[in-house]
Amino acid sequence: MPETPHRRRPRYSGRNPRHFDEKYKELDPGRFPETVAKVVSSGKTPAGSHRPVLVEEILEALRPEPGLVAVDATLGHGGHAAELLPRLLPGGRLLGLDTDPLEVPRTQSRLRGLGFGDDVLTVRRSSFAGLPKVLAELGLPAVDLVLADLGISSMQLDDPSRGFTFKADGPLDMRMNPSRGLSAADLLARIPPDRLAQLLKENSDEPYAEEIASGLVAARTRAPVTTTLGLAAIVREALAGLPARSREEAGDDPVRRTFQALRIEVNDELGALRAFLAALPSCLAPGGRVAILTFHSGEDRLVKKALQAGAREGIWAAWSREPVRPGPEELRANPRSRPAKLRTALRADAAAGRTA
Repeated sequence: MPETPHRRRPRYSGRNPRHFDEKYKELDPGRFPETVAKVVSSGKTPAGSHRPVLVEEILEALRPEPGLVAVDATLGHGGHAAELLPRLLPGGRLLGLDTDPLEVPRTQSRLRGLGFGDDVLTVRRSSFAGLPKVLAELGLPAVDLVLADLGISSMQLDDPSRGFTFKADGPLDMRMNPSRGLSAADLLARIPPDRLAQLLKENSDEPYAEEIASGLVAARTRAPVTTTLGLAAIVREALAGLPARSREEAGDDPVRRTFQALRIEVNDELGALRAFLAALPSCLAPGGRVAILTFHSGEDRLVKKALQAGAREGIWAAWSREPVRPGPEELRANPRSRPAKLRTALRADAAAGRTA
């Protein structure tokens, strides 16, 4: 067999790689662990990976034990799953759900490589809102533990081709599943101005929603908005009429909030969360535990209200009225954890007629 000809790595300009696809050492952590460790120690997330948030706090809340059945309803990079799985053995199992067709196979392969086979790990392509359907398909009437990390993963955020970030140019997509639904570019091309302003307020609490919506509508009459940097430039231009001090104080927060609002709308994230919260009690066995990690106020409000209402109805024996937030050490090590809020709840032990 002829040998495969050696191909040199494409060179990048400057001393350090700047673009996502140039960071070959970070994207291949198995071969370059020293580089990855250096990136992590600097408080950054290596390209193509994700750092799980509030791991110890989640483990303390869920209390995984051998023999229990757990669900990671948002599998992502598998960071939380990798911590839960060994604590469920022997005799337990984990069901992992995620909608991303690009990341699911990679995460499944990564967890299999850690020694977790089909007998202990089941992975399904599904939204967390589809948990009842997946449990029915697997013949599971209920589970003991449920974790839902609602944040966008760093793999998705850092990859310009997914359209979630304005740090580099890319197609304005933002779909968790790129093969389904409207992209953010499609949404911006057809959404009415009043609805655009409304979703900026509802999905990201944007104080300049009307100004940004007007700017986006005016821009799309000149040319379609199809790239991430194009969208960021339009948002900044829409706020150019604000006083200099207001623009300086705002910085790029309006751009960040606009991206967040569009991403939530494109993926119907709040609708999926409502469906998940409504179905959650029926998916948990008596005495079961749930941990939900949110990353913006709209999500946290929905979770808080659902748990509060369930407690009044006797569904939850206990729930966290105040969320747990990352501490100073985690914030230094992982700045992306800053907006995280963790709420937990304990399912009432209906069979015993008392709380667990």
